[in-house]
Amino acid sequence: MSIYMVGTEHQLEDKSRSAAIDRVFDTIAQENVEFVRLQFTDITGTVKNVSIPSSQVEKAFDEGIWFDGSSIEGFVRIQESDMRLEPDPSTFAILPWRSNGEYASARMICDVVNTDGSPFAGGPRQVLKRVLEEAKAMGYEVNMGPEPEFFLFEKDERGRPTTTPHDRGGYFDLAPKDLATDVRREIIFALEEMGFEVEASHHEVAEGQHEINFKYAEALRTADNIATFRAVVRAVAERSNLHATFMPKPIAEINGSGMHSHISLFEDGENVFSDESDEFNLSQEAYHFMGGVLEHAPAITAVANPTVNSYKRLVPGYEAPVYIAWSDVNRSALIRVPDAAGTSARFEIRSPDPSCNPYLAFAAILKAGLDGLEQETHPGDPVREDIYEFDESTRDEYGIDLLPASLDRAVDALEADSVILDALGDHVAEKFIQAKRTDVQEFRISVSDWELEKYLEKF
Repeated sequence: MSIYMVGTEHQLEDKSRSAAIDRVFDTIAQENVEFVRLQFTDITGTVKNVSIPSSQVEKAFDEGIWFDGSSIEGFVRIQESDMRLEPDPSTFAILPWRSNGEYASARMICDVVNTDGSPFAGGPRQVLKRVLEEAKAMGYEVNMGPEPEFFLFEKDERGRPTTTPHDRGGYFDLAPKDLATDVRREIIFALEEMGFEVEASHHEVAEGQHEINFKYAEALRTADNIATFRAVVRAVAERSNLHATFMPKPIAEINGSGMHSHISLFEDGENVFSDESDEFNLSQEAYHFMGGVLEHAPAITAVANPTVNSYKRLVPGYEAPVYIAWSDVNRSALIRVPDAAGTSARFEIRSPDPSCNPYLAFAAILKAGLDGLEQETHPGDPVREDIYEFDESTRDEYGIDLLPASLDRAVDALEADSVILDALGDHVAEKFIQAKRTDVQEFRISVSDWELEKYLEKF
C-alpha cells in the first residue's frame, strides 16, 4: 500500500508540473512573451538571472540551462563549475515593468542542480526545501508571512543614490507629507499583476521608510515572493528616479528596516499552533516551537541579520528587538504573539531584516522550531514589562539574554550551534561563514567618515 501511495503522489506531482508547464506556454503565446529571465539567488541572497528567448523555454524545461557555478559567490570551485538551472513552472510571472503592450518579458525562479541532475546542496532554495521536507515528515506544513520594510531615497544630478529621504512623512502619514503614496501604489499594482495578494501598505516611522505587507503563504513560496518583492520595489522606484534600498540601517539615529516574520504550522488543514483554551491561544506545540527559536536565536541571528550594518539596527531604543524573550504586547521582545486564534494563531519573529537571504533565514528559523518540538523546549514566561527599561540585574533576574551585538559574535554563535549548521548543510555553512568572516575583516580595517570627523584634527 505504501509503495502504491508514493507512486501515486509522484504521478500527481508530475501531472501538476505538466499542467503548470502547459500554462507557461499558453501565457507566452497569449502575452507575446519575448524573453524569460531564469532567476536564482546566491548564498548572500543576491538575485542572479540569465535571460533566454521564449523559444528556448521548452529546452529549459527538458534539459535545464547550463551556467558557470564558479562565478557565483559561495557555489563551487573552478574545477567543478558546470551547473544547471531547472525552472519551476509554478513561479512563472510576467514582469509588468518590462512589458510595453506589444511584447512582454517574464521570469521563472529556478532550482540549481548538479551535472548528474541531483539537487545542488549549496543552492539556498534547496536548503529551505530540505528543511521543509523534515517538517513534512513530522506531518507539518509551514506558513510564513513577512513584513519587509525599505527606504526610498533621492538620486543626485549624476543619477547616483543618496541618503536623502524622498519624503518627510512618519508612521501612517498621508500626502502631502508622504510623497511616496504614488510610488507605493505602482509597486502594489506591479505585485498584484505578478500574483501577490497585498494586504496593506503604509509609511513607516522614519522619513523615507515604507512597508508593504503581502499575504502569508507556504514557506517556500513566501521566500520566492520576498526575492521577487525586492526586485519589484527596486524596478518601480527606478522608474520614478528614486533608489530603493533594503539596507537595514542606512541612516544613523533613526529606525532601521526590519522584516518581521509570522510563522504557523498546519497539519491536515488545521493550525497546530491554535488552542483557544490557552490564555494566548497557543498550543503546547506552539510553545515548544517558540522555545526552540529562542534557544537557537543567537545562531539564527547570523543568518537573519547577515551584514555588518544589520547590527546598527539591533540596538535598544529604535523598536528593534535585542532581547531573547517573548511577549504578547511587548515589541521590545524577540518574539511577539499577536491577538489571534483559530486558523490565524501564530507568532511573530521580529529580528530578521530585509538584507537576509530569505531561504536561509526561514530554514534556520524552521529548523530551530522543529528542534524545539522534538526536545519539548519551553520558552519560559512572557515578559510584559518594557525590557528597554530593565537594567542588567533585572534582565538577569528574568533570565533574559541579548542577541549578538555584532556580526562577528553572531557567526561565533552559528559555528557553535550544530542544529542551525545542520539546517544550512555543510556546503552552505562553510561558504556562508567564510563570506561573513571576510565582511567582518574588511569592516575592521576600513576607516569611516565618523572616525575621520572625530579624530583627524584632534590627534
